[in-house]
Amino acid sequence: MKYICALITVTDIKRSRYFYENILKQEVIADYGNNVTYKGDFSIHLSSGFKKLIDNREIKNEANNFELYFENDDVDGIAGMLKEKGVLFVHGVREQPWKQRVIRIYDPDMHIIEIGESMEHMVMRLRNTGLTPEQISRDTSLQLDHVKDILSKFKE
Repeated sequence: MKYICALITVTDIKRSRYFYENILKQEVIADYGNNVTYKGDFSIHLSSGFKKLIDNREIKNEANNFELYFENDDVDGIAGMLKEKGVLFVHGVREQPWKQRVIRIYDPDMHIIEIGESMEHMVMRLRNTGLTPEQISRDTSLQLDHVKDILSKFKE
């Protein structure tokens, strides 16, 4: 079996497309009208049509049990842009227990969207604070060989 993509339901396809394409800058790879697939392997599907596919079972919003994850190394800049656009935040910029800086927001249908710095950026940021590869490995739970590999790829 091959995994293809995550699909989330949306109540207003135009509003959701605007959010994903204009605010989060996602690229459409397939447009079927009420079902749109984006580069990165996720899709949005109009709730009213999807509900029919699942024998009219209830679709719940704001379950807070699923998120779509994106990466951008300018977490602070993205947070500022999202605030200016009036996006609802789950929380502002924070450091996770493994040291990655992230924000979480809601899309127009209250699905959680996480935007975090890449692991490579995190490792380099931690190195620039003076941590050794061993300390970075310990603090992030990344394997030491992986930390060293990242550091070797991005030498100053």
